[in-house]
Amino acid sequence: MPFPDPNTFHPITYKDGTVHKGTVFLRAALDHPRIDVGDYTYMSAHEPLVDSAAIAAKLAPYTYEFAPERLVIGKFCQIAAGVEFVTASANHRYDGLSSFPFLVFGGGWENRASLPEPGPDTIVGHDVWFGTGAKIMPGARIGDGAIIGAGAVVSGEVAPYTIVAGNPAKVVRRRLSEADAARMQQIAWWDWPIAHITAHEAEICGTDLDALERAAP
Repeated sequence: MPFPDPNTFHPITYKDGTVHKGTVFLRAALDHPRIDVGDYTYMSAHEPLVDSAAIAAKLAPYTYEFAPERLVIGKFCQIAAGVEFVTASANHRYDGLSSFPFLVFGGGWENRASLPEPGPDTIVGHDVWFGTGAKIMPGARIGDGAIIGAGAVVSGEVAPYTIVAGNPAKVVRRRLSEADAARMQQIAWWDWPIAHITAHEAEICGTDLDALERAAP
């Protein structure tokens, strides 16, 4: 069976021809002006994912269509059930004496004293694995090849090819040395043609970095 096109809504098909509706390629599933997702990044859930608006609300409930910030996720990321991106529009103003969001309860949105300043974008690299129930906080920057442990609460920066876990998330260990992580980012297998990627699955998922470099097109 050929590898599914990145624009396939439900990319997993069972042997009997039925599709698994609990997993979606997000590029195909989302229609949101403030969320950008790369090819082959998928999201899974314990219930069917069939509606674009509901999928966006599950993934990033505070990323409103009028939000000033963006959520950007790279290619080939793996997003388990219950992962939530808490983007900057979830914030209250917290630099003053009260954090109460008076503006939410009427009277217009412009020039309101309780309106916080626009927050930063949340940026995720390529080939990042998010474990079940992880929460990604506003403005997080997560590097290529990182692994986010189940239930982790992530803020700030996560270096490429690093495993983090816990609340607040802390480094468990590096997957690769800084030098080897830089080599992986130079190889950038996620940018290869999909036929070349699937032909070299063994090198991509293996442990021999020299072999992966030799496989580059």
